[in-house]
Amino acid sequence: MNQEQKAFLDAYAVPHETIHRLTTYQEMLTSWNAKFNLVAESTLPQIWTRHFLDSAQLMPFITETALTLADMGAGAGFPGLVLAIMAQDLKRPLHVYSIESTGKKADFLQAVVDELKLNVTVRRERIEDIRDLKADIITARALKALPEGLKYANYLMHKDTICLFLKGKNATEELTQAQKYWTFGLEIHPSCTDDSGKILVLRNLRYKSKR
Repeated sequence: MNQEQKAFLDAYAVPHETIHRLTTYQEMLTSWNAKFNLVAESTLPQIWTRHFLDSAQLMPFITETALTLADMGAGAGFPGLVLAIMAQDLKRPLHVYSIESTGKKADFLQAVVDELKLNVTVRRERIEDIRDLKADIITARALKALPEGLKYANYLMHKDTICLFLKGKNATEELTQAQKYWTFGLEIHPSCTDDSGKILVLRNLRYKSKR
């Protein structure tokens, strides 16, 4: 076990099996990325911090009663697949829906799901076309600026849905813009992987006025 893997294990009380499954995920992403450029090549040497830990830091905000999670714009699976791996190894009954309309990315997601036998459904669709999913938790990472991200989240929400968004240095500006159009309960937490990053926890999202 290398130092990055040990740091992940120390940070989160997960079984060693989680490290094995994330290592398989890492190997698959490295292989697929050589052909399809799923993530920036420069981020792969720091995958345990840049992608795995960055995703995993959302786990403490997922309530134990949550049964469904929708990951919008899932890309190469961050944060959704990492959270699915952690939840499954912790015996949490969380079903993750990875929503990704780009064919090769959806193919990769399905390959990882099949290999690791994850409790995940890959939805190869545009978010705005989905009408049969209302999730307890909604996640997004580098999808859209917050005003647009909330517009997409609104398609997938019920009244008690919690939104978890990973945001960078523009988080405050995005919040200011979003509050012109939406009302919501808000918690802001620092990112553990980016000094300028924030975790936004939003509840009770309501559309306020026409845009």
